[in-house]
Amino acid sequence: MKKVYLVGGGPGDPELITVKGMKLIQSADVIIYDRLVSRKLLAYAKPGAELIYVGKQAGKHTLTQEEINQLLIKKAEEGKLVVRLKGGDPFVFGRGGEEALALRKHGIAVEVVPGVSSAIAVPALAGIPVTHRGIASSVTLVTGHLAEKKEERLDYASLKAETVVILMGVKNLPKIIEEFRKTRPPTTPVAIIEKGTLEEQRVITGTLADIIERAQEAKLKPPAITVIGEVVKLREDIA
Repeated sequence: MKKVYLVGGGPGDPELITVKGMKLIQSADVIIYDRLVSRKLLAYAKPGAELIYVGKQAGKHTLTQEEINQLLIKKAEEGKLVVRLKGGDPFVFGRGGEEALALRKHGIAVEVVPGVSSAIAVPALAGIPVTHRGIASSVTLVTGHLAEKKEERLDYASLKAETVVILMGVKNLPKIIEEFRKTRPPTTPVAIIEKGTLEEQRVITGTLADIIERAQEAKLKPPAITVIGEVVKLREDIA
């Protein structure tokens, strides 16, 4: 049966991929990979494997999502072992669900290989547990990069979780923080982790009152993850 593996490549550090994910990389005929996938993982591909980059970043897409879907279908129909390698976990803001539905619609089997999500791993490696007894018993994962004309679907100010983790929020950070200021104290701790899990990782900390200015002073660049909540204070002792 024709089949595509949707593989989570982990949060950036190539050592954080799963064993199953690594085995599939080593055996794949075709690897179709994203921008945030560690290039070091591709070094484990077998000789002759076809490596196809389909990365996206703000304002610059190698292929549209529909074109990526069609590429996956085409390669699978050629009878090849196809690995769709995505950063983090395929189903956490990775559009893996869309790709799985497109493949199944064409009668192609899909196997999901979960990955270590950057939403949890990046804060953890920066010394910030997203939950902690007595401090935070709830966490919300949210995107900071919303689809066009759908911004009304997400009301940041109404989020009630004690910890909020925002992915892909660098461009919209001022607007997002302004929304949180409507319902949370200005002293609420905030951390922004740039290039998490990598050697170049930087962590910028502050509060809702001053984090925008601190991020601007640090010339923050994506990829970065923002954590809002009292758990940020634990970094002082854990990191």
